[in-house]
Amino acid sequence: MNFSFKNIRIRWLLLAYDVLVLLLVDFSLLFLFGEEEMLEIPYILVHFVLSLVCVMGARVLGKIYNQVWRYGGIQCYMRLLITDACGFVIYVVIEHFLPIDHVSFARILAISSLNLLIALAMRMLYRYIYKFANLQRPHARVLMKLMRIFTGSKIGGGVHESRKKIKIAIIGAGRVGVTLAEELINNKNSPYSPRCFVDANSEKVDRVIHGIPVLLENEATFDHLAEYDIQEVVFAIPSLSEQKRKSLYEYYAQAGYKIKVYDYPVMQSAGGRRHLREFDIEDLLFRKPISLSNEKTDAYYKDKVILITGGGGSIGSELCRQLAKMSPRQIIILDIYENGAYDVQQELKIAYGATLDLKVEIASITSKRAMTRVFETYHPDIVINAAAHKHVPLMEHNCIEAIENNVFGTKNLLELCEKYGTPRFMMVSTDKAVNPTNVMGATKRMCEMLVQSASTKGTVKCSATRFGNVLGSAGSVIPLFKRQISNGGPITLTDKRIIRYFMTIPEASGLVLQSGAMANNGELFVLDMGQPVKILDLAENMIRLSGVKGIEIVETGLRPGEKLYEELLVKTEELDKTENSLIFIERDEPLDESEIEKRLELLKKACLTENDDIARKALKAVVPTFRSPEEVNAEAESSEEMKTQKEFATV
Repeated sequence: MNFSFKNIRIRWLLLAYDVLVLLLVDFSLLFLFGEEEMLEIPYILVHFVLSLVCVMGARVLGKIYNQVWRYGGIQCYMRLLITDACGFVIYVVIEHFLPIDHVSFARILAISSLNLLIALAMRMLYRYIYKFANLQRPHARVLMKLMRIFTGSKIGGGVHESRKKIKIAIIGAGRVGVTLAEELINNKNSPYSPRCFVDANSEKVDRVIHGIPVLLENEATFDHLAEYDIQEVVFAIPSLSEQKRKSLYEYYAQAGYKIKVYDYPVMQSAGGRRHLREFDIEDLLFRKPISLSNEKTDAYYKDKVILITGGGGSIGSELCRQLAKMSPRQIIILDIYENGAYDVQQELKIAYGATLDLKVEIASITSKRAMTRVFETYHPDIVINAAAHKHVPLMEHNCIEAIENNVFGTKNLLELCEKYGTPRFMMVSTDKAVNPTNVMGATKRMCEMLVQSASTKGTVKCSATRFGNVLGSAGSVIPLFKRQISNGGPITLTDKRIIRYFMTIPEASGLVLQSGAMANNGELFVLDMGQPVKILDLAENMIRLSGVKGIEIVETGLRPGEKLYEELLVKTEELDKTENSLIFIERDEPLDESEIEKRLELLKKACLTENDDIARKALKAVVPTFRSPEEVNAEAESSEEMKTQKEFATV
C-alpha cells in the first residue's frame, strides 16, 4: 500500500514539474516577441492552456508517467519524443483555427523543442543520480541532497550505504562486463559496487563506461587496484582462453583477492539466467566444459522408456536430468540407495511436474528376481547401467562384493535385456579399467569384456563408455578437500606426484548419452579429456579459493590399489575416430561366449569361498592386464608417459 502511494506521489510530482517547466518556457519565449508580435497577457494564458492540454494530454495518453525513469532506457526517451511530437502537431492545428492572435510556426517549434529538451534533461539527471548514487563519486553527496529536496524521498543507498558494499573490479569491459556493471548499478539491493574495469584493449583505456573507469590490464597493478578499494575480482569474459584464464586467476589469487565469475548466459540447465557465482570446481580445469549434446542425440532418446540403474548416484542422477530434457516416454530410476533416488525424483518433479513420466524402483542389480520384476513391469527400450561399487580403497578390502555387484550385476542386466527384447544396453565404465591396478578397475574391465561379448550374440545392441575422474562426484577428491578446508585442514594428499584426468559430471553424462546414441554394436568408447591435472596444484588452488589461511597439505601415502598416474585414455594412433572429434572407439576384439563363461565360472567359484584373497587371484586370472600397483608405481617415474603428463599437467 505504501509502495503504491509512493509511486502515485512521484508521478504527480513529475507531472507538476513538467507543468511548471512548460509555464516558464511559454511565458519566457512569448514575452520575448518583438513589438510587432507582442501578445497580451490573456492571449499568452490561452496559448499556455492550449499547449498544456495538447502536450500534457499527449504525455498522459502515451503513458509517459507510468514509466520508471530510474531504469529508463532509450525506448523511454523515444516514447517521450514521439508523444511530444504528436502534441506539437495537435497544438499547431488547433492554434491555427482558434480566433486568437496567432504565433509563428518557428516560435511554436522553439517552445516545444525547449520544453522537450528540459523534460529529457530532468529525467536523465534523475536516472544518473539514481544509478551512481552508490558509487563513491565526489559530487554524489551534493546530488543526493538536491534530489531528496526535489523528490521528497531518498534515492539509492547514498555514499554511506555504498561503503557497506563489496568493491569489485570487473575483468573485461566488453558487452558482458558492461551488462554486469549496469545490473549491479541499477539494483540497489546488490551487495556489489563496481569500481573499475580491467581490459586488454588499449582503445578502451582512460575511457569511462557508466561512470566507471577502464584500466589497461598491464597497468592494473595491485597498488592501482588498492586506490579503488577493490575487494573482489569478477571474470566477465566468456570467450577467455583457458591459458589466459589460468594466468589471470593465479595473478589475482596470489594477491589474496576473492574471485567470482559472471555467466552470461548460464548453461541451459540453469534456465538461461545470468548470475554472479563463486569461482567453481569446474573452473579449476581452466577449460571450457565440453558440450556433447546435439539434436541427433536428443532425437535418439525421445519417446523411449529408459531404465537408469544407479540413478540416484552422481552420474546416474545427471543422466536423469539430461534425459528429462529430451522428451523420453518414461524414465525409471533404479537404485539400492533410497535417499539418492528420492532426491533426484523430487528435483525432477519440481522441474517438470506431470509432463515427465518418472518412476523409482529400489532394488539391487545383483538380485535377479528383483530385476526380473522391473523388466516385466516396464519393458525398457534402453538400459543404462551406472550402478557400481566405485571406491578404489574400499573395494580392495571387499573384493567379493565388488565382483558380485559390478560383474554379476552387469551379467544379470545383459541377460534380462536379451530375454525381454530391450534393444539397447549402455554401460558406464572408467579409465581405471585401462591396465587396472585395483579390484574396482579390474571388475570394470571384466564388465567391458562381458558387454563386448554380448554384442556378438542375440539382438541387444551393447556399448560401454570410459571416462576419467569426475569432479564433485560423491567420494571424489573435490568434496573431500572442501570438507577438510572447512574444518580448518589439513588437506590430505596420498602423494604429491599424483596426476589425474578430470571431467565434470555433466560432461561425463553427456558422453555416455551421445556415445550410446551413435553406437552400432559392441563399441568401447573413450573420451579425449585434454591435459592431465596435478592434484597438488588442485589442492593449492582450492585453498586460495577458500580464502582460509594456514591450511597445510599433508602426504599420507598411496592407498591400496592406487596408481601415481592414470594411463592415457586417448592414444589416437590406437583408436578409431567417430563423428565427434572428442569421442574415439577402442580397438578391442571381443571374447567368444565359451571363454567368457569359463571366466565367469572361475569368478563365481572364487566368490563362493568367501575369501577375498582367492577372489583377487581369480580376478587377476580372468583380467590379464590386472597388475599390482607396486609394480606399476615402481616403473612410473622412469616411464615416458609420466614424464609427458608431468610436462603438460595443468591447474
